[in-house]
Amino acid sequence: MEGAKQSDGQPLVRTVGKEVIADIGNTCVLMRTRLISRVITGIYDEKLRPFGIGSAQFALLVVIYQIEPTTRAKIGRFQHQHRSILTRNLKVILSEGWAEEVRYQTDARSRPDGRSRPIALTKAGIDLLLKAEPAWQAAQAQAKALLGKDGTIAVMDIAYRIIGSTR
Repeated sequence: MEGAKQSDGQPLVRTVGKEVIADIGNTCVLMRTRLISRVITGIYDEKLRPFGIGSAQFALLVVIYQIEPTTRAKIGRFQHQHRSILTRNLKVILSEGWAEEVRYQTDARSRPDGRSRPIALTKAGIDLLLKAEPAWQAAQAQAKALLGKDGTIAVMDIAYRIIGSTR
């Protein structure tokens, strides 16, 4: 038995398949969020470039400051980030001296147990964040203008829900 045909003799499945793929291309949340992410990241990268830091490392420094002293595992969970990406960005900030592995904590619960090496910002890392803050503000304003008020609120609400689910 032969399959259904279009009026031009082509199999009907081809047209339906193309329509499905076109629909994916026109409605895919993944494609749209990746596009938005690349554009927003580019805005922050451009503004932070004069300070010798990229947006990924800048954001990582802020996260470390928020939850320090912390471990790689906690950072990865907090950011929903794969270990290889986190390791690459940590390597940069550690080698630049913006963060350091903490050798010893005063309370017993925070002491390294051989499996974890707590990480905290250095004075240089804090100074960098403070020095780059005006550039961050400029990037923030540009990103908010691109997203619009409702888009910015939506992005922040989604992020807070995701962060809340990891705590």
